[in-house]
Amino acid sequence: MSPHTLPGTPVSHGPMSDGTFSHGDPLQNERVRALDPLGADQALATLPELNGRADVPALAAMLRELLPHERDLAGYSTDECLAVMRDLGMLLGSIKRHDETEPAGLVPEVVPVLRELGRRTGMVPRDTVHHYTTWNPTGARQRMYTGDPQESCLQESVRMVFPRLRSGLELCDVLAHTDPTDGTFATVLDELTDLLGAMVDSIDMVVQEVSPAFFARVLRPYYENVTLDGRSYLGPAAAQVPLWLIDLAVWASDHSEPGYQEFLAESIPYSLPRWRELYASWLRGPSLVGRLVEAFGDDPGERERSAPQLLESAEALLRLLRVIMVFRGRHLGIARKAYQEDVRLFPVGSGGASVELLKQILDLTRDNANLTRGSAHATRDAGQNAKAAS
Repeated sequence: MSPHTLPGTPVSHGPMSDGTFSHGDPLQNERVRALDPLGADQALATLPELNGRADVPALAAMLRELLPHERDLAGYSTDECLAVMRDLGMLLGSIKRHDETEPAGLVPEVVPVLRELGRRTGMVPRDTVHHYTTWNPTGARQRMYTGDPQESCLQESVRMVFPRLRSGLELCDVLAHTDPTDGTFATVLDELTDLLGAMVDSIDMVVQEVSPAFFARVLRPYYENVTLDGRSYLGPAAAQVPLWLIDLAVWASDHSEPGYQEFLAESIPYSLPRWRELYASWLRGPSLVGRLVEAFGDDPGERERSAPQLLESAEALLRLLRVIMVFRGRHLGIARKAYQEDVRLFPVGSGGASVELLKQILDLTRDNANLTRGSAHATRDAGQNAKAAS
């Protein structure tokens, strides 16, 4: 079993105990950003300074001081629990970065608090990329490990894509229940393609503003795993941004490889409750690529009648896959620079993926685009031959 595998991770669906629904709603994001239930604003403003001098005793003391009392924790809303996990998580990552001792080894009293926060929010018992970006205040209250503008840029690059990804995942669910011969299939695909353009904008911003060396040598160490109750939990890595869940719906449920399927299974516990529901729904397919290719291979008479709409659907799907390939290609380029041997401190990314896996994902995406294109061309050629023969 992989060290990142989380057997028995609690899953929460639907409304929470205080009436709050599954996370990810933009209004909830704003509420969580505004909250400071631990009164941690002033303390966490000093975090870059403490990290700059690797002051582990001061970091551990701050963690102990900020830990909520059991009676206070019981009274927190879901939003407040998310904000508490956000702030404690910044200290978990900081301590782990500077000290070989696990944060739970230095401050063992943090473990039951993290466990309860995970239970209350339906998430893993440590901070995720959602806490570090979407639920992180901006401006003077922004929580950062280093205070460097490049770290702020990375946080913003993730923050800017989440609203569109959230909408995109819901469109994938619409497409999962729409026939490729239906006229709305191509329309919804084009809406999804427009939304995913934010991923390309995001990666372009990172290429321009963040050096691979800064990420690899300065920031990457703060995203290391921490161990709680004998389990290893990933840090708030950008790899938790669920483009991989889009992949699952579009092609990966039935046209993938074991390495990527394992990565998907290890990533899903760190996502939002609603997205875990979508993962379970899409896991065994069929994918959009699989359904479209199957439709092209149906009864010749029916295929001829539906060919114009299927061809539109195929072209729309190819437009989507091109955007995903542009993002994947640029991401691979950054990763190769950050994880080359003379730069890197770690052999794999903060989400557990190697550069080799990123290359495999890009190749698989390209293979599925070629499969879609080949089916469309075969149908178009067959139609043209039939017309010429008549």
